[in-house]
Amino acid sequence: MNILHFSTYPYGGAATSCRRLHAALQECGQFSNLITSADMWSRWPFYAEKLSFLPFERDKSVRFAFSLANFGYNLAEHSWVKQADVLHLHWINQGFLSLKQIRALAALGKPLVWSLHDMWAFTGGCHYSGNCVNYRQHCGHCPYLRKPAATDLSNQVWKRKHATLPMNIQFIAHSDWLANEARSSSLLQEHSVLSMPTPIDTQQFQPATETAKQQFRMERGIGKDATVLLFAAVKVQEERKGFRYLQEALNWLKTYRQECKIEVVVIGNVDQQNLPELPYPTHVLGMIRDPQQLALIYGVSDIFAIPSLEDNLPNTVLEALACGTPVVGFNTGGVPQMVEHQAQGFIAPQRDSTQFAAGIQWLTEMTDVEHAQIRKAARNKAVSHYSNPVVGSALVSVYNELLNT
Repeated sequence: MNILHFSTYPYGGAATSCRRLHAALQECGQFSNLITSADMWSRWPFYAEKLSFLPFERDKSVRFAFSLANFGYNLAEHSWVKQADVLHLHWINQGFLSLKQIRALAALGKPLVWSLHDMWAFTGGCHYSGNCVNYRQHCGHCPYLRKPAATDLSNQVWKRKHATLPMNIQFIAHSDWLANEARSSSLLQEHSVLSMPTPIDTQQFQPATETAKQQFRMERGIGKDATVLLFAAVKVQEERKGFRYLQEALNWLKTYRQECKIEVVVIGNVDQQNLPELPYPTHVLGMIRDPQQLALIYGVSDIFAIPSLEDNLPNTVLEALACGTPVVGFNTGGVPQMVEHQAQGFIAPQRDSTQFAAGIQWLTEMTDVEHAQIRKAARNKAVSHYSNPVVGSALVSVYNELLNT
């Protein structure tokens, strides 16, 4: 079987999920290929797409949170597309594929699969809707726009999608939460939406040795008896990543549980000078793309903290689980699907920083035996639910069913 994946970028959260699916399929003996905007001959669709939204945006903070899909590359005649048996779309915004070009790919008659890495496919333009549920009707009054109204830009994009999206697309949401949101939307309620996770290479991401842990602490100057708490995000200070709730939780612990000895490790793009001050020693490592180095950092950490307010099936949680690192997170998106409360970590009510702190405290107060057990449970969850053979074979079954229909 020849599968061709489409992804705007080679890097980033959705792109990482795409590349991991691509690798899992290859492990399952399939011929899988990937095309991104980096393979294209021009950047003009990206600039045209962004410029077309400028007159409508509420402010620059939402500039990359809303997409129109007016511009993109005509790939229907691309040689790789012609050779493929299955076409698999991933995150295709910011000038990679327009709605018109998606319809052209569907018209080729090949099975067309679309992985939902966020909410964009079933909204009037936003990638995450926050508290807005207008996508369940017909969009409009969009909080991302300068002049929200019943017939605003989001309503116009919704109408274009309603008129353009072909029925012969098999949608795959990468969490039960996103699948349910898609099924409840006005745009996709008549489409087929499956729930299937993205994979993690559990051979590459695995628990660290005790020697590696001690060496990491020594190199970073981390105390031998300190609990290493890890936070990771591409954009650390992006509002939906919830860093301020982690700050509140740590401030609470410092005030009311002074016996907690914590040191914080931060991975991601961040201006260290503008990073909110934390009450514990903090080690900012910057953006790390090397999988081996990432796996080491997850493996040597005692807790992974993810206070996200909106998320699908976070790669960071997959990485933490595979490395046997328990997770503290909010009841957000796909996180509670991945982390059973007090089994592989702790799930707090959303935006409740005191309960988030309670989760951190719960893990810090464990005995060595209890901590070893929860680490084992985290690792087992990754292997049984998210490993390459498990997810890859499930996806191959979907492809085969589509090819045989």
